[in-house]
Amino acid sequence: MPETVVEDVSTLGTALSRRFPLGVTPHSREEGADTVNVAVYAPALEQLVLCFQPPGGAWKAILLPDLTDGVHHGLVWGMPVGSRYGFYAGAPEGPEGNLDPEKVQLLLDPYGRYIDQAKCADGVTRYVSVRMQSGFDWGEAKSPRTPQRNTVMYEAHVRGQTMLHPDIPEEIRGSYAGMAHPVMIEHLQKLGVTAVELLPIHFHIDEPHLGGTGMSNYWGYNTLGYFSPHVQYASAAARAQGPAAVQDELKGMVKLLHLAGIEVILDVVYNHTAEGGQGGPALSWRGLGEEQYYRMRDGGYVDTTGCGNTLNFSNPYVIRMAMDSLRYWVEEFHIDGFRFDLAVSLARDGAHEFTHQHPFLLAAATDGVLSTTKLIAEPWDVGYGGWQTGNFPTGWSDWNDSFRDSVREVWLTDRAAALDGHHSGNLAKFGDALGGSAALFARSGRSPLASVNLVTAHDGFTLADLTAYNEKHNEDNQEGNRDGHGDNRSWNHGVEGITNDPAILSERGRTARNMMATLLLAQGMPLISAGDELGRSQGGNNNAYCQDNEIAWLDWSMDPDAQTMLAATRRLVQLRRHFLSEQPSSYPTRGGEAFIHWFGADGEPMAPERWTNPHERILTMLMGSPNGKVDGLVIFNTGITDESVTLPANPRFAGDPSLAANPYQLRMTTSGPFATDDGEPTFRLPRTVPGVQAGEAVPVEANTVLIFRNLLPSP
Repeated sequence: MPETVVEDVSTLGTALSRRFPLGVTPHSREEGADTVNVAVYAPALEQLVLCFQPPGGAWKAILLPDLTDGVHHGLVWGMPVGSRYGFYAGAPEGPEGNLDPEKVQLLLDPYGRYIDQAKCADGVTRYVSVRMQSGFDWGEAKSPRTPQRNTVMYEAHVRGQTMLHPDIPEEIRGSYAGMAHPVMIEHLQKLGVTAVELLPIHFHIDEPHLGGTGMSNYWGYNTLGYFSPHVQYASAAARAQGPAAVQDELKGMVKLLHLAGIEVILDVVYNHTAEGGQGGPALSWRGLGEEQYYRMRDGGYVDTTGCGNTLNFSNPYVIRMAMDSLRYWVEEFHIDGFRFDLAVSLARDGAHEFTHQHPFLLAAATDGVLSTTKLIAEPWDVGYGGWQTGNFPTGWSDWNDSFRDSVREVWLTDRAAALDGHHSGNLAKFGDALGGSAALFARSGRSPLASVNLVTAHDGFTLADLTAYNEKHNEDNQEGNRDGHGDNRSWNHGVEGITNDPAILSERGRTARNMMATLLLAQGMPLISAGDELGRSQGGNNNAYCQDNEIAWLDWSMDPDAQTMLAATRRLVQLRRHFLSEQPSSYPTRGGEAFIHWFGADGEPMAPERWTNPHERILTMLMGSPNGKVDGLVIFNTGITDESVTLPANPRFAGDPSLAANPYQLRMTTSGPFATDDGEPTFRLPRTVPGVQAGEAVPVEANTVLIFRNLLPSP
């Protein structure tokens, strides 16, 4: 290691350096200028030393001369783009060798645009920040800016999405480049999704307890850099070329997805950091100002995340760090939105209480840059008062766990109970879910479009496993199956796990299609978990956070069951586009006319007492809008017996019996696919299928969804 040189720049004078912007920025207007302004919020320290190594040069150590309101700042010359750097809390000279990055972990810049890591001679991995330069040729690529009413999201993992895909070159599987390969983009386009929501791609590290287990933090919810991309998701070729190539590969992924009309949403983890619990390693924030960056009470950490620490969003500098990070990803990487992990922790005040008018929530929703993006809250954490679904302010959307639980109950646990001769639930919560949980979101002044509907996500059972397992099977996680959620609302259809029984397999497949149909035909914004469209299984593991292997990776072998599920999902997305392109932004009416009408098996409207009657297992939903040309009629038979269902008259034409009796044409049934001429499964029925008049009855099998369209007369 080259000898460290200590310099003193205090002679530059305090008037020349600035406390904002934070981080390392060019002093002049030239992006690549060698003279930079360095500013770091480190209120716990009386002095702060910058250590940096220009490309190919020796390490230097410079005492930042200025301190303003907890921000250490100074001008530094000779620090070009590509310089590696970090901070040392102490005198520049220090004990011998203290400034040698081979022997001490320098504190990372909270605003560092790139993190370089190396395993040193003592076997410890150490991290340094790298100065980066902006710029990229975006060509004609623009953000799709898909309206919420037309949005269909797809939650994916950059690595797991392509690791097993046979048609993607091996050298880019599991990378940003792999995610943007034409084969993957074609899959997403044919599926019909409008946005990919990527699990964390901020630079993250493994938790200490995973050391020596052969496992890693696969999901990535352990952030070490809020401005730095995760380097290991770049291809080997990009990593070999250096930091600029890694950033360019990520930007190239966004560019190609945008050119395909697909938005990119990032899952971000501002609720805690990778420094872990109190007494853990000082990698950045802890060494710069532990009591300011983290929530504290009586000298100890307040942990509302279950991860050892919680960032202190009652501190304006922490809010600013998150806001600056978000704007950076939008402006520099053209990101279209964010899903905020454990977002309740970002909205707790100085007394650690949630407030829906928290400055961070309001600032993000009204910011000139961020307000044009999709802001999505995971509306809970593990602290007191941590469940806040429906309580975030306008400008935000919430993951809707009420939707998730209601859909699972009606198609899984209720049916299991009925087959065992027990009373099942009623249809009230199911209907509420299909309507976008309107009342839940109305109290915050938002419409059902603020509801992000999901049945599954990265955390929990896959859609296929919901139908195949009553219990979690997390033994591979090496925690004695103690980890993971125990309340899954799943049902194995009579056999736990793998079976060759064709009857059970058929019912499991149909149930999965029913849940996908419910997801995609409900009001709100649907979120498909990657692989559910292929019938992906994790073998009953509902907490695969540490499984960077075939357990969590998508299986692209495309067996007949996968082909069937894919065909059904594609068809459902198409039907959603037909029926819900005119979703209202308010509920329950638009222009004085209802968007959804509800009927029972007899074709009569659902009276209040019918919603709470556990014997009512048929629900008919008629969707339409004043400006639409096609109304969608969906029959849900959530029961265990076949039924005869009367198709209702369309209330839109209640004043004209001839129009109200306009026929319905069946467009899909989840009871099974139909083979095309080439033997491929399809759920697209020919348009020659005879129409059914309102008032006529149709047979509906148990555990089935039928989807009709009501062709409206031409004006």
